[in-house]
Amino acid sequence: MAMRNEAFLNLNLNNTVVNMKMDNSKFDKDGKFKQGVHQEYFKNGSLSCEGIFKDGEKNGQWKYFLANGQLKAVGKYIKGKMTGEWKWYRENGKLLQIGSLDNDMKTGVWTRYGVTVPQWMKQYLLTARKVKSKSIR
Repeated sequence: MAMRNEAFLNLNLNNTVVNMKMDNSKFDKDGKFKQGVHQEYFKNGSLSCEGIFKDGEKNGQWKYFLANGQLKAVGKYIKGKMTGEWKWYRENGKLLQIGSLDNDMKTGVWTRYGVTVPQWMKQYLLTARKVKSKSIR
């Protein structure tokens, strides 16, 4: 019998706590490596994520959703590791940020949208010349 590897995540969305259970196991209910299309659901029945498993590892494009059905994140896995461009979205469906990963590690420039940076911080960043990401309103 395969052991279940489950993670629990509590999200506070607009003062409403959403409990999400994620199955992090590489094995299906029969103890075999997960293969093919995989979907998980919130307690309310809405889709929480969908993607493809190959030999027990996430591969290809995966999509993650909020309990309200809005897309939360989309990106690619290779052999279970987040790789390439990933996009995250806000509850209202607007883009939150875009960034690249290589083997689960952040790489390159990450862009965060809808963030207003105070003038004093802009000046500090310009003076320090440490600007590695850009903010777009």
